[in-house]
Amino acid sequence: MTGPDFDAPDFDFDALVQDILAQFPSEAPDGPSPIVTARRDNRRQRPKGYYDWRPQQPARVLIDQVRDVLDEYADHLPLTVRQIFYRLVASVGYPKDENAYERLSDKLAKARRARMIPFDAIRDDGVVTIENRTYGGIEDFHDESAIRARRYRRDRQEGQPVRLELWCEAAGMLGQLDRVAAPYSVKVYSAGGFGSLTANYEIAERALDRLVPTVLLHVGDFDPSGESIFKAMAEDAAAFVEADRVVQTLHIEPVRVALTAEQVQAHGLPTTPPKKSDGRSKGWQGGTCQLEALAPDQIAAIVREAIERRIDPSVYEHVLAEERNDRAELLALPPGDEA
Repeated sequence: MTGPDFDAPDFDFDALVQDILAQFPSEAPDGPSPIVTARRDNRRQRPKGYYDWRPQQPARVLIDQVRDVLDEYADHLPLTVRQIFYRLVASVGYPKDENAYERLSDKLAKARRARMIPFDAIRDDGVVTIENRTYGGIEDFHDESAIRARRYRRDRQEGQPVRLELWCEAAGMLGQLDRVAAPYSVKVYSAGGFGSLTANYEIAERALDRLVPTVLLHVGDFDPSGESIFKAMAEDAAAFVEADRVVQTLHIEPVRVALTAEQVQAHGLPTTPPKKSDGRSKGWQGGTCQLEALAPDQIAAIVREAIERRIDPSVYEHVLAEERNDRAELLALPPGDEA
């Protein structure tokens, strides 16, 4: 038996390919042939870019419920997916299990690609970068200088009896917490897992550069890991301060702001048993609860109260007055006038 003569002038290569394909019918005769690459079948490939999604009725209802949550907490956007999940659990009885959470995550991803939900309404933990500011010319530079003058702000912790830092586990909540802490010039930091040696030492260095004690406010999950992470970080940083301080009054004071057992009980938050795989669960009493189970406005109120309880209001108001005068001078306004 002889094969086809590929060198023949009248050889039809495309016809040969079609004859071969005809011997192997598609598994989906009514649809387009699947695109197959080496070692991978792409028939279930995730969508790329925007997505023409037409959800069925249950999914449409869920997306509407998510929109209601985003509207209710518009002042606290962006929310994390887990915050939306817990709001749905509390408001519409959405199932509280990991399978339901994964389904919600999938639907939210599709809804964002389908432009049903704004991308910036939901915060994902993701890329971290260092920005290098550039300008479009001298005029652009002067425009930014005018904007900076209008936004001028003094260190509003100046003169306070302690220096506050706010720490959280979930990086996705940094924006929400900063919105609460920024008016008091309290910086927000995230430590998702057990902090690195470098991070702990940097806390100590900041504390040693100050003339007053440092208070670490912490918000995180109510579980063995959440408690242990904060405790280990604070104790390590405090040990560095005690070893290197010249002024003996300098120290680090850790304060657990949320989530606490009292808050879980007071707000009727859902709990789950501690993970058996977590060795720190030994001796843990009761259930565990994630911080996102607490409504965003409730978290904001708790954090704001924790900050205000530790600052001197008269000193704070004095700094605000000085700030207004500075801003007026920068903008060449009469003293006391606001831009």
